[in-house]
Amino acid sequence: MASPWQRLGFYASLLKRQLNGGPDVINWGKRVIPRRTRGIYSATGKWTKEYTLQTRKDVEKWWHQRIKEQASKISETDKSKPKFYVLSMFPYPSGKLHMGHVRVYTISDTIARFQKMRGMQVINPMGWDAFGLPAENAAIERNLHPESWTQSNIKHMRKQLDRLGLCFSWDREITTCLPDYYKWTQYLFIKLYEAGLAYQKEALVNWDPVDQTVLANEQVDEHGCSWRSGAKVEQKYLRQWFIKTTAYAKAMQDALADLPEWYGIKGMQAHWIGDCVGCHLDFTLKVDGQVTGEKLTAYTATPEAIYGTSHVAISPSHRLLHGHSSLKDAFRKALVPGRDCLTPVTAVNMLTQQEVPVVILARADFQGSLDSKIGIPSTSSEDTILAQTLGLSYSEVIETLPDGTERLSNSAEFTGMTRQDAFLALTQKARRKRVGGDVTSDKLKDWLISRQRYWGTPIPVVHCPACGPVPVPLEDLPVTLPSVTSFTGKGGSPLATASEWVNCSCPRCKGAAQRETDTMDTFVDSAWYYFRYTDPQNAHSPFSAALADYWMPVDLYIGGKEHAVMHLFYARFFSHFCHDQKMVKHREPFHKLLAQGLIKGQTFRLPSGQYVQREEVDLTGSVPVYAETKEKLEVTWEKMSKSKHNGVDPEEVVEQYGLDTIRLYLLFAAPPEKDILWDVKTDALPGVLRWQQRLWSLATRFIEARASGKVPRPQLLSDEEKAEARKLWEYKNSVISQVTAHFTDDFSLNSAISHLMGLSSALLQASQRVVLHSPEFEDALCALMVMAAPMAPHITSELWAGLALVPRKLCAHYAWDAGVLLQAWPAVDPHFLQPPDVVQMAVLINNKACGKIPVPQQVAQDQDKVHELVLQSELGVRLLQGRSIKKAFLSPRTALINFLVQE
Repeated sequence: MASPWQRLGFYASLLKRQLNGGPDVINWGKRVIPRRTRGIYSATGKWTKEYTLQTRKDVEKWWHQRIKEQASKISETDKSKPKFYVLSMFPYPSGKLHMGHVRVYTISDTIARFQKMRGMQVINPMGWDAFGLPAENAAIERNLHPESWTQSNIKHMRKQLDRLGLCFSWDREITTCLPDYYKWTQYLFIKLYEAGLAYQKEALVNWDPVDQTVLANEQVDEHGCSWRSGAKVEQKYLRQWFIKTTAYAKAMQDALADLPEWYGIKGMQAHWIGDCVGCHLDFTLKVDGQVTGEKLTAYTATPEAIYGTSHVAISPSHRLLHGHSSLKDAFRKALVPGRDCLTPVTAVNMLTQQEVPVVILARADFQGSLDSKIGIPSTSSEDTILAQTLGLSYSEVIETLPDGTERLSNSAEFTGMTRQDAFLALTQKARRKRVGGDVTSDKLKDWLISRQRYWGTPIPVVHCPACGPVPVPLEDLPVTLPSVTSFTGKGGSPLATASEWVNCSCPRCKGAAQRETDTMDTFVDSAWYYFRYTDPQNAHSPFSAALADYWMPVDLYIGGKEHAVMHLFYARFFSHFCHDQKMVKHREPFHKLLAQGLIKGQTFRLPSGQYVQREEVDLTGSVPVYAETKEKLEVTWEKMSKSKHNGVDPEEVVEQYGLDTIRLYLLFAAPPEKDILWDVKTDALPGVLRWQQRLWSLATRFIEARASGKVPRPQLLSDEEKAEARKLWEYKNSVISQVTAHFTDDFSLNSAISHLMGLSSALLQASQRVVLHSPEFEDALCALMVMAAPMAPHITSELWAGLALVPRKLCAHYAWDAGVLLQAWPAVDPHFLQPPDVVQMAVLINNKACGKIPVPQQVAQDQDKVHELVLQSELGVRLLQGRSIKKAFLSPRTALINFLVQE
């Protein structure tokens, strides 16, 4: 049988060395730590009563690496255990963390530690959204390669994250700019292409006429000029790649009903998608009766009435009038500004084979985001007027029966169907023939993913003069980025300058061909990364279906609200697509969302709009003024940034206040979805500093009480002391219930900390004999430390080390030979959940509280019996005897009875 020392494990060995006058060093693994350089219990075996700044530094220095080593490695997935997948949005490797990063990763770290303590198999992965324009700009400005700049930034930021002591699953790290990741981005693109969901068409881009290059929106200043050349930016049509997100609009809109936990975000997604009431249909174009080979896609909200089409209308700004269409001259000759114009071009519906004229409408603003639509007079009075004005022929295709039912007529095989049935049948047939039919809204556009940039995932397509666009064979992936000498890409994409890379053979006919020189929008990389985390080393597929089915959906996804529309929409699209491809069984990728607020800093701004540094502000008067000119300053709170001089360096504030203090501040200052106004002088930071002092004082008091040589004997407690201990037991259980709910339901970690602060205060008020003899005090103190551990892991690890060495403990259900982060999360005692035998009924007289009386639980909801028990009680005899009671009201839910008496 193991001795008490053996059961205590390492903590016992520490104390034995101290008691036996052991050597001046402590061996921990391979490290040898001189005892005289440490002032904390874990290193010396001597408890320090005061929690000073130096103590805090020693605690964090000692525990930092040990806590990091305790973070679980998920090399093997144990499917017999319940899982929890917490994911914070991965960062762009800009080179330096900001406080917004620290906040979101502190939240995910806290939740991950909590779930692990609940016995869950947890992953909390981290990676890098590493492609993108900033790296390319840095390459141009600093004469660096984007890859070297990016990798250097990743290395630095990883060290910063390590110093923050975050328990990421680093064995699952991914980097989107590495070939072992973007190989699978290309794989998914090809799957989309094969499914008819990736295609090319002309679209507008920002064109710098001096540098002869395409600019991202971020490279165009507020005056519409190029960031680099200063030239006025032009709008130019280029052939671009699109992903057909509209094909999933209806499915994604409908699936929002299955996401009850998406508080506030669901409405934003629904608004982005719009009302899915119609579809696009494809047309081939003729001019003067001759087939041109060009196509046009147009929208209708009433596809069931398509056989009643009179025309197809386009906007005066449509690409057919301004792009590289062979029909541009024909359209421009027909155009008369300000008038609806009939053109010599006709459109042949690829589903019905009807041929109708193309009309250029006088107005440029179409409904939603449309620039073309199908005219159907049977369902639109506006289309009727236009058809009659231009003398266009059409058929009436809707009949209304005497009972009000609308049925189709003159509509081929759909004749006789109700409008609802015809809508479903016609759109289904169009989808089957791949000529449109995807139910969508008039506002949602397909996703333009082409970027004429270097630092992005190459689009895996080869253009062949004979075969057209041909996807690269899967076995030839990845298509890696070539070396280039210039990143400005004059005349087009920078990749176009790599002639050896561009010129290749067609995978299909083996003839001479050229690679696609556009790269993908970085949103494509981040649209599926949550899948890769489930199986990051897989060299044969993007991820294993079995592992994805186990880990998905993400249980909690944490990130900024600014990503609640586009990123979430694209991520949902990829998940729906992978589900339809039988790659994963879950359709939606995220179960719960937590959109955390910003961290805002105080700004000082001159009337000219210029921001000034805090050091330049005179705060001695009633209002802040600019020290140099005495001008009054506008004081606001804005998102932290260098240009506004309102940022703080995470490493500096951690050095000043400590890791646990900053963690607690970020969790306590506001609910996670609210903004934090960064001001260390407010109540939040002093509050968490005081709380850490109280936790230390509590542990010190307990250690000293048990170290006095007295043996704890619960039977020695008086009835009054037992009642005091009972109240601590009740308070502990109430706090466990509330804190657990905050961790699992609303993630109001600020409220969780408030409850723990309340429990700390209650324990500090306990009498000395209760501290010594009461198992309830010991249990509540240990539960407090365990519940605080996910939020403040360093100080609680040290406090637990001290508690673990206390002799003759009364609570055997804790793993005393393991650290606090390896303890099981406290559970509410079953007896606490049972209704009490006696209810303390509050007695009010004329709405004024007068006291309480005990009432048996079984009669606590019976007004007559409660009434009688009150009158028979000492309180009732003293306050109600002889008085005229007009009425009594019982509230069983709040255990209250109110007597209205004659004054």
